[in-house]
Formats: sequence, C-alpha cells, structure tokens
Amino acid sequence: MIKKENRFLFILGFFMALVVTISNYLVQFPVSYFDLQDLLTYGAFTYPVAFLITDLANRKYGKNIAKKIVYLGFVLGVLLTFYFSTNYSDLISIRIAIGSGVAFLVAQLIDVNIFDRLRNKIWFAAPLTSSLIGSTIDTFLFFSIAFYGLSIKWITLSFGDLFVKMFVALLMLIPFRLTMMYIKNGSKNEKKISA
Repeated sequence: MIKKENRFLFILGFFMALVVTISNYLVQFPVSYFDLQDLLTYGAFTYPVAFLITDLANRKYGKNIAKKIVYLGFVLGVLLTFYFSTNYSDLISIRIAIGSGVAFLVAQLIDVNIFDRLRNKIWFAAPLTSSLIGSTIDTFLFFSIAFYGLSIKWITLSFGDLFVKMFVALLMLIPFRLTMMYIKNGSKNEKKISA
C-alpha cells in the first residue's frame, strides 16, 4: 500500500513539475488576440492547475505530504525548466526560470498552510482562498524577478495574468469538488504515510 501511495505522490509531483514547465514556456508569449499583448501571457491559463494539484494532495494526504509534493514539484520543475525552457544566451529566459522557481516555492508553501488552516470550513473555502492568495503572491514575485528593470510592461502583464489566474482558480473548483467525492480528508491519511 505504501509503495502505491509513494508512486501516486511521485506522479502528483511530476504533474506539478510538468504544469510549471509548460507555464514557464508559455509565459514568454503574450496573448496577441483582442490587443491583449501588454496585458496577458499564455502561462496564466495553465499555471493555476499547480494549485489544484497541491490542494487535492493537501485534502487527501494532509499538509506535510502536500509540502513534500511541492518540494518534489519544485525540484523537478526547476530541472525541466532549465533543460527544456531556458535559453542560456538570453538573460530574460534565465530570469524567468529563477523567478518561477522562487515564486512557485513561496506561493505553494503558503497555499499549503492556508489550505490546512481552512480545511474544516465549507468545502470551497480552503481551495479558493489558498489558491487566490497563492496566485497573487506567485504572480507578483514571478513578474518582479523575471521582468523588473526591463522594457517589458511587467506590471500590466502581472495584473492581466492575475485576473486570469483568479478566474481559472474559480473554474478549478469544479474538478476539485468532483475529485473530493473520491478522496478522504487528509488528516488521518497523513499519519499513515509519513510513518
């Protein structure tokens, strides 16, 4: 049973890293439709899935296991980003990778703690509140590290991305709620796995 659980934890960590890597690649491309190129990047549409993964892990396994998934996702995400998405001759690409790693780790760990504090409230309070706060922290940390001091309009991009991330966080409540029907609350599961 524990091997099956460890495999599932690794799969969650891998999917988290995959979402981060794809988002790091997509953030380099502004949305050019409807004159949104100064307001939005494609990374805003994929990144909120990382919060869904964290919140589902937190609900199923508890705070400590969710943190392990964040750390695993962080390590794998950084490695994949540096291998696949980073152009080492381009300073912006390197700053995107560094900004992503720092913002991801800080925001996800805050998300885990907020979720854990709200886990016994109405079902949507924990995932929605933790994702909205985590997305806000992640967005402003990432954009300030990746683009501060450059000619890129990073402040307007960060607000545009944040708006989309908040909208997607609301949409992520649907798969969260559907998945909750099949998983148990993590406080009891956490003791079994971490032993």
